[in-house]
Amino acid sequence: MLSVMKIKISVDSTADLSKELCEKYNIKVIPLCVNLGDNLYQDGVSITPDQIYEHVIKTKQLPKTSAVNTEAYRKEFEKIFASGYDAIIHFNLSSEMSVTHQNAKSLTEDLKNLFVVDSHTLSTATALQAIYASELAQKENMTPEEIIAKVEARKEFAQASFVLDKLDYLYRGGRCSALALFGANLLKIKPSIEVHNGKMSVGKKYFGKYENCVMKYVKDTLEKYSNPDNTRIFITHTKINPEIVEEVKKYLTENTKFKEILETTAGATITSHCGSNTLGILFYTDGEENHY
Repeated sequence: MLSVMKIKISVDSTADLSKELCEKYNIKVIPLCVNLGDNLYQDGVSITPDQIYEHVIKTKQLPKTSAVNTEAYRKEFEKIFASGYDAIIHFNLSSEMSVTHQNAKSLTEDLKNLFVVDSHTLSTATALQAIYASELAQKENMTPEEIIAKVEARKEFAQASFVLDKLDYLYRGGRCSALALFGANLLKIKPSIEVHNGKMSVGKKYFGKYENCVMKYVKDTLEKYSNPDNTRIFITHTKINPEIVEEVKKYLTENTKFKEILETTAGATITSHCGSNTLGILFYTDGEENHY
């Protein structure tokens, strides 16, 4: 009889997974770093999104984020192996957005049975892939290579998008132009941001009160992807009026067939680039065929 490999799934902190979901699916989070002035913090370990908002209000300066360096990755991966795991499958933020993937991938030559996956996306669209991998890892006799092949086959269907109230954080972080910021503020545009081929781009533009724009975005996104995998959907947001989140939950409950509606709050890294009043719905768009 073949021996069963003990496989650990890990993600970087931009996957925005809650502690509860990490425990449920046995997923390890490796934190990116956030710089506030001269101080360096670990996302989700020594800094929270609320501290970022306070820093920006006081200093008018945005934090800077930095990738996990190679040695920090090595220490984390070696700890996992030392705890009794035979293999690690690690999921990164898109390589088009950060060097985190490159840094982790560089260790695969030194660390046997370390597998690093470029999610080609961000936030809980990365989490969707990690959870799927975790579920597959529980199946008897599946190898890391077999798990990754199944994840890769679905990767392009992990839909990631969100709608912002303002572009200030994206502008200060160098991810949108001064002209785009000026136009959005002048015309009171609430843009949606979509991820395609690992890169962010502006999607549909909404006008009016933010809470109304959120609901329009939710309805438009669901209509755009008419063949969802109804296993689960994430509502992921930064600091926002809780009533808006509840309205989105209510709409999804009453108008969709998703078996799980999971709410998560974006961590410090994503918050540093988006700011408050950002909300997205993230789900697989490849139907309900048997993916297991």
